Amino acid sequence: MILEILGIYKIWDDPGNQLIWILFSVVIFLLFYLALMTRQHYALGLQNRLVILEFKQRYFEIFNKRSDETAEKLKFDQIAALRFTYDDEFKELLYRALHENISGDEIKRSIKKWRADRLRI
Repeated sequence: MILEILGIYKIWDDPGNQLIWILFSVVIFLLFYLALMTRQHYALGLQNRLVILEFKQRYFEIFNKRSDETAEKLKFDQIAALRFTYDDEFKELLYRALHENISGDEIKRSIKKWRADRLRI
């Protein structure tokens, strides 16, 4: 950030090298932007992994067996949508997701009693 401010300052302070300072400022800005987007990408990727782990844990608690085969058959949007159900609806909507291949949006519309997730980033 300090380098960006320095570069912008030098654009007007050093007219002989103005083009170099503009290029310097643009490069520093792009590096800063890339670092910010990479951080965001990793955070969202990690959060998606946690959603899948949460599904597997919940499946185990309800059915008392591993969910590896079941989780492989579902798309991520279906797994994410099932997070908003309570246990009684979870079983029914999971069955429909597996056998009728309903989308995540259809699962969300089918939920009668919504369990909100207020911790998502």
